[in-house]
Amino acid sequence: MALTTGPILLDAGIDLADALVIRHAYVRTHEDSGLPGIHADSTDAEILQYTRNQSANTQRFPAVPPRFWIVFTKEGGDQARLWGVVENRGEIANDGVRRIFDVIESDHMTDLRNRLVVGWRSPRAWWVWANTAASLPVMGIADSEPVPFPGFDRLVLDHAKLQAVMREHRYASWRTALASVAGICLITDTSDGRQYVGKADGLENIRQRWGTYAANGHGGNVMLRGLQPASFRFSLLRVFDPATPTPVIDAAENHFKVALDTRGHGLNGG
Repeated sequence: MALTTGPILLDAGIDLADALVIRHAYVRTHEDSGLPGIHADSTDAEILQYTRNQSANTQRFPAVPPRFWIVFTKEGGDQARLWGVVENRGEIANDGVRRIFDVIESDHMTDLRNRLVVGWRSPRAWWVWANTAASLPVMGIADSEPVPFPGFDRLVLDHAKLQAVMREHRYASWRTALASVAGICLITDTSDGRQYVGKADGLENIRQRWGTYAANGHGGNVMLRGLQPASFRFSLLRVFDPATPTPVIDAAENHFKVALDTRGHGLNGG
């Protein structure tokens, strides 16, 4: 059975009843309005600006557009490649010819950006409701481009990003790097500023430790249970060679707990 677009949208948490799907064609200038179009070299900012500018003619674009717009660009033949998903927060201008919408890029389907290619058989229909687009065939999902590892001292990840790092192919080099070191990590609850200092040593490396945080948010730590991991920010305070003696790592962990006062005013219970 061929894969269609619907299950991918649903898996991304998009309500098909509250979404439409757009395929932008490459047009330098629109004949009807004289406004600039987009082309293969357009930047993300240009595509976003182009997307938020729509016709005031409600026969050409919905009078009340839904919350999510899944945006594709033209691919060779009768195909379209995912550019991204935007969230519509409402119309902000209307001069009777064009309408401007307050749309922002959404985190939905970010792992499929520029990778998902679907069939688009009707070039005249440049947008369709998501319930209709659900039947579009998936022509391919390209391998994701690797994301370069930024270095241990530059890692600052929210929980959603941590989950992506632990799961997605494009972060394979990150997982390799994190598996190569032991160390001291810092978790900050951005909702109130409290911090937790923890370590990964012995048989456990940073990748293994952070993998548990990605899976359940608390990693088994009593003080973190019951908190919202969506508010957590993960970083590294210091890394060690895995052969470093445990007392050395324990001393470093205690130093940071004292320096950051995470026992008295943070999330370290003892």
